[in-house]
Amino acid sequence: MRATYRRRTALVGVGALTAGLLLTAPQPAEAANLIKNPGFETSGSDDMPYCWEKSGWGDNDFGFETTSDAHSGSRAMKVTVTRRVSGDRKAMITESTDCAPGVSAGKQYDLGLWYRTTTPDANITLFRHDITAGWQYWTDLKTLDMASAWTQATVRTPEVPAGTDRITWGVSVYGTGSATTDDYTMDQVPDPLPPARCTGTDDQCANGSWSVLPTQNPVRSMHSVVLDNGKVLLIAGSGNSEENFGAGTFTSAVYDPANGTYKVISTPKDMFCAGHVQLQDGRVLVLSGNKAYPVAGGHGYEGFKDSYVFDPRTETYSRTNDLNDGHWYPSATELGNGDVISFGGLREDSTGSVTAERFSAAQNQWLPLSQVNQTWSYWGLYPAMILMQDGRLFYTGSHVFGNNIPGTGAAIYDYDANTVTQIPGLQNKDERDQSASVLLPPAQDQKVLTIGGGNIDSNPDAGRLTDLIDLKQPNPSYVAGPPVPQGTVDLGGGPRPETGNQGKMYVSAVLLPDGKVLETGGALHNRADPVYESSFYDPGTSTFDPVAADPESRGYHSSAFLLPDGRVMATGDNPGNGSWNHNVSIYTPPYLYKGTRPTITSVISQEWKYGDTQRITVDRPVARAELIRPAAVTHSSDPNQRFVDLPLSVDGNNVDLNVTNNPDIAPPGWYMLFAVDANGVPSVARWVHLTGPAALSAASPHVHAFADSLTGKVSGPGKKRASQQVSPAISGCDRHYGSVNVCVPTVFPPEVSRTAAARCAWLQRNDYGRLKVNGGDDPLGLDPDRDGLACGKGDVRRR
Repeated sequence: MRATYRRRTALVGVGALTAGLLLTAPQPAEAANLIKNPGFETSGSDDMPYCWEKSGWGDNDFGFETTSDAHSGSRAMKVTVTRRVSGDRKAMITESTDCAPGVSAGKQYDLGLWYRTTTPDANITLFRHDITAGWQYWTDLKTLDMASAWTQATVRTPEVPAGTDRITWGVSVYGTGSATTDDYTMDQVPDPLPPARCTGTDDQCANGSWSVLPTQNPVRSMHSVVLDNGKVLLIAGSGNSEENFGAGTFTSAVYDPANGTYKVISTPKDMFCAGHVQLQDGRVLVLSGNKAYPVAGGHGYEGFKDSYVFDPRTETYSRTNDLNDGHWYPSATELGNGDVISFGGLREDSTGSVTAERFSAAQNQWLPLSQVNQTWSYWGLYPAMILMQDGRLFYTGSHVFGNNIPGTGAAIYDYDANTVTQIPGLQNKDERDQSASVLLPPAQDQKVLTIGGGNIDSNPDAGRLTDLIDLKQPNPSYVAGPPVPQGTVDLGGGPRPETGNQGKMYVSAVLLPDGKVLETGGALHNRADPVYESSFYDPGTSTFDPVAADPESRGYHSSAFLLPDGRVMATGDNPGNGSWNHNVSIYTPPYLYKGTRPTITSVISQEWKYGDTQRITVDRPVARAELIRPAAVTHSSDPNQRFVDLPLSVDGNNVDLNVTNNPDIAPPGWYMLFAVDANGVPSVARWVHLTGPAALSAASPHVHAFADSLTGKVSGPGKKRASQQVSPAISGCDRHYGSVNVCVPTVFPPEVSRTAAARCAWLQRNDYGRLKVNGGDDPLGLDPDRDGLACGKGDVRRR
């Protein structure tokens, strides 16, 4: 049989990472098997057994056969694919109320079957029935090892999402070969034990707590990278200080959370506002940085072509080959093969770079321009480019400085086809400057949340908008999410409650091991007016829950990130007066006040391969396990951050973890492995190294046809060009006043009237101090008496 089919069901799965169930050794499935006709012994229609149906999609040749080669009884099901270009074929439990097993929200189920395979490209695939949206793909659970003899496979589902009343599942064959299956089982996991009692105060157990470390960060770092040894690389370069730049004082520091110490590291170049990402071997690739600070009436910031790697073992930098262009504020996204792709930033002449760059993992170098696909598009500064499950890139609309790119403000870039397709729905796209975008837990769900943002060019009140997109939809579009909770804002007279639609830009978003997202930090305006507010976003309910707020201001050049012990570290703040907040905050989430933590007592192997089943032991039952990619964050941006679910097979304290076979779900590298109990309490992370297949017979990625019917405007490569013209004032700072360290805004907040007295009063409230006028121009009218000093007595005297 040969066919090119669309998948039968709408692929709009919902995440299943809310509070989990306690894992215990499963009861014998035969005692409570929820599967009808589990051994295919009863005949049905369409040449299929009763309660089983043919399913699949794509361009392939296939066959379904009821065979006498059975594990028990007289029948088994054989699915064969003889030619494949795309898609899969699977025998599934029939999607009907009579056949599909009923399930309860919040419960987990153990699935089992016996199988024989002639292909490594087979796995257990799960669908769910949403009472509103109908049947939809849920997730892939387990890759089946090749087996010539009958072999048993078991796996536990994630917690059933709210609104789900039935599930169906089967074995997908997505490569040439066959899978023969028999004797399916499904039983409900026993209910959890009562929740643990709170070990802290009621407030700590509800909201967590912040503390400020006694030792300050010794460098003005705006780049934070969690290393595979648990330490944190804090990159400053010149630290946005022209004095440091002039003196050639470029610094980084390595922070050790185990003992609270910092080690200042010699840094070869001004990596201020570079790009960075962990390579698959654990080294940190740092690309471009600051070649020159702006000059009033002349050029803006300039980016250089240099690139370096930082080795966590030696704690030293070494130079790679150069980039093809300068990129100050570039993106950096790791691809599924370990390559890194980069877009945007400013060139050596301070114009915008339209050159895409690609770092080859195999060659350990940046590829020459002729070997990198180019659209000659200008993506702006720090464009948030998130890797999708099929290798394409989703530009979320989060960026830095001013307006978004033309069009809808969000897009899917297909590197192989070299096309850009606009994605609709992003609200107020030109006020998403230094918003945060994050691939929600788990990565398999392919949902992205974008939070807050502002615009330093027009300098309105930063907003509360959030947007959600489900990239599993055939034609995905952003939809409005819940507004960010409001906190307090300091406009110069101390914190007061936010009003109206006031929200925040400079947002940090951190994936937590309990499956929630911590959003924290921010400010109301361009490098001014800090906002004190933190909350949890729950992907299962799509709601925000306010929690304790960081007591320190965390605006421009701040970052927050997850530590391996499950706490969150927050650093930095660089207001417009040029000062720097060297205080470091640590957030202890509520889950660390909920009793004793589970412990991963052993990891059989630290080296993991795609499609593996990896065994760990734990000291007591756990509800879930996941890989979280360590942070590499700056300017609200960490497009590589992701949380990868590891479906479980449980035998007492031995837990087998089923690793995705798709490297676009979990790009190669070092990950933090967390085990989490029924109360959402995580273990301390163990480090594991995920890389390519162990042998040529290993499974290939199971890639789904998500986002395959896009209707947005499509553009291919444009005419080759050198650059995009960019305003020298792109950073939102008027360099006619004060030193280059100081950022007098080109546009004042909306509540400041357009008079010298009002503007000078605002500058005084924000501690700007003495401001020399650079040159003869006074574009903001801060020096009416023309004495060369802005906001002097003569400038604000009543007339």
